[in-house]
Amino acid sequence: MEPISVFDAHCDTISRCWREYEGLDCNTGAISLEQTAGFAQYCQIFALWTANGYTGYPLGGDSVERAYYALLRCFKDQIARNADQIVQCCTAEDVARAHRQGKAAAFLSVEGAELLGCDPARLPQAAEDGVVAINLTWNHVNALSGSSIEAPERGLSPLGRQFVEKMEGLHILVDVSHLSEAGFWDVVGLVHGPILASHSNAKSVWNHTRNLTDEQITAIIRNRGVLGLNFYEGFVGGSRDLDMVRAHLDHILDLGGAASVALGGDWDGCDLIGDLSSIDKIGRLYEHLLYHGYNETVVRDLFYNNLMRVVSQR
Repeated sequence: MEPISVFDAHCDTISRCWREYEGLDCNTGAISLEQTAGFAQYCQIFALWTANGYTGYPLGGDSVERAYYALLRCFKDQIARNADQIVQCCTAEDVARAHRQGKAAAFLSVEGAELLGCDPARLPQAAEDGVVAINLTWNHVNALSGSSIEAPERGLSPLGRQFVEKMEGLHILVDVSHLSEAGFWDVVGLVHGPILASHSNAKSVWNHTRNLTDEQITAIIRNRGVLGLNFYEGFVGGSRDLDMVRAHLDHILDLGGAASVALGGDWDGCDLIGDLSSIDKIGRLYEHLLYHGYNETVVRDLFYNNLMRVVSQR
């Protein structure tokens, strides 16, 4: 198979590098530059994530907020150490420049606004740091909204609305993965630009609280946003293999989502299905889809173009 272009919406590799003292160039995780070297072009949104119990700091207080700076330093350090292979990007023009130089493109996101203290005043500095997307919540309720796991009936608080409006003014994508359904619909009513669901699957295919309903997926499609297919065993469900991933994709395509589905592997964040346990195996999915008769244009859009469009429209 010819080398493929890959743009993935979500990984926790930086958190892994920080906790395990491993490097981005070569490590024991799901993503390394050694594993992605064979791609024709490679773009990755790297999430900064942690939570109480994972910070390395004493629990409580501002431990998660302090972890933001440690994670950010880790990300910047890994990019600098591997500057011959990867560069931080904020725009499509940055990506084009990186690819012309034969380098991968790294985007930065924040998973869980508690890393920023749920404080809208922190957003301008986050934008300056190069953050292009923020999940309003992780698994836990916070000052902005309920999550899909805790207080799912809670939508955006007044502070949450202020936070979202500030994000949009700074051209930071609102990432609705992990958000409560009530919060999701509040976001839909507030934003004007594309919505990102970086790593979520279809609830009609596998009924998990982290997956999205048909109505939510349709809203993302109408919004010209994008949804990243998640390869976590629990969200894929069923046989937990490529056929089951394809079932999620087929359902999204049946809803009209050919231009709104992407990759959102959740690499280094959980137990992934065996066929896609590391990113160097992603070509298996590409070949699997072609074998089952998918138009190669649809597959290329899934693997690269759809997410690039949304990032370009920030």
